[in-house]
Amino acid sequence: MNHHIKDIGLAGTGKKRIDWAELDMPVLRKVKENFAKKKPLKGTKIAACLHVTTETANLMITLKAGGADITLCASNPLSTQDDVAASLVKDFKIPVYAIKGEDNKTYYKHLNACLDTRPNITMDDGADLVSLLHTDRKSLVDNVLGSTEETTTGVIRLRSLAANKILKFPVIAVNDASTKHFFDNRYGTGQSTLDGILRATNRLFAGSTFVVCGYGWCGKGVAMRAKGMGANVVVTEIDPLKALEAVMDGFRVMPIAEAAKIGDMFCTVTGNLNVIRKDHFLKMKDGVLVCNSGHFNVELDLVGLEAASKGKKIVREFVEEYTMPSGKKVCVLGEGRLINLASAEGHPASVMDMSFANQALAADFLVKKSKTLDKQVYTVPEEIDKEIARLKLSSLGMKIDTLTAEQSKYLASWEHGT
Repeated sequence: MNHHIKDIGLAGTGKKRIDWAELDMPVLRKVKENFAKKKPLKGTKIAACLHVTTETANLMITLKAGGADITLCASNPLSTQDDVAASLVKDFKIPVYAIKGEDNKTYYKHLNACLDTRPNITMDDGADLVSLLHTDRKSLVDNVLGSTEETTTGVIRLRSLAANKILKFPVIAVNDASTKHFFDNRYGTGQSTLDGILRATNRLFAGSTFVVCGYGWCGKGVAMRAKGMGANVVVTEIDPLKALEAVMDGFRVMPIAEAAKIGDMFCTVTGNLNVIRKDHFLKMKDGVLVCNSGHFNVELDLVGLEAASKGKKIVREFVEEYTMPSGKKVCVLGEGRLINLASAEGHPASVMDMSFANQALAADFLVKKSKTLDKQVYTVPEEIDKEIARLKLSSLGMKIDTLTAEQSKYLASWEHGT
């Protein structure tokens, strides 16, 4: 079996951690049990470009139980958990191409290794596999039934392809499922981002001014958790509705140029590039912490920061200190990459349980329905979304009401007035 990982000897530790995560993923466990019986993915080749974590490992195991032929690579150079990659190869016979800290050349070599399997379905977190299929690997498109996309940034790229009428196959936007972005983006990103900052710096949140750039679902989660840790939260936004929502949620809102002067910690979660730029870095306090929790590392203008600085050095693992002309220090965490995966373990398993149940069921949906779908970006079917929510509630021991016949009739009628 072909693979490229750091050290197969790490498999023992990885297997224990994969098993630990599985305990907190009851919905995916139900899906796996069903897949093992029915084998809905039998004969399907899937190339997955996802963060190689314990939760992703359980998704790969689920897809294999459903009969799929799986190959996995990392969707970010710093997000791989090397012991997990080793266990997937040794214990589950799943080819993995991922090494934490891999350079850009190796990253793309791994992407192409996944595509060399001539997949029928791609599973992306950032749309890198789909991007290659539309550029350097166009010859493989005829094999592809469709793709699934995990994150907001990837969905933006895919909707651009569709809008320009060059998308070659249907895509399921798993990110847009309610059981994904309401929970994964808000509670998962919120908790894991703060976890990453704490592990990298051991700084105190209480009493600090914490600037969140972007108030989408991820930004809401980061702001909520930073506030819960005692920080004074400031939000920067370009969307007046989101900015107004942040104000109503109790946060100060201001342009980044103003926030740069007062912040102690900064975190970007926008999906856009150069959100914090050279002129902003120059205004910042001495010892400020700057990080990113958006998918790509383009949100921080690190080229501009380096050009403006007198020098840089590593002061802690995942902390690089830039010295500005004034003598002030700016500390960038995790090379500006996803801090929740660069220095921590990513989202908790109980949140990824729903996200990855969506991924598994979306793959099943593509196998069954791809011939009826146009070359567009689709949301996860509502029945799948609601079934995942129902299973999650059941696993938590929660019950809800159902409509009576009278209520159903009332909601469907027009005759009843005041």
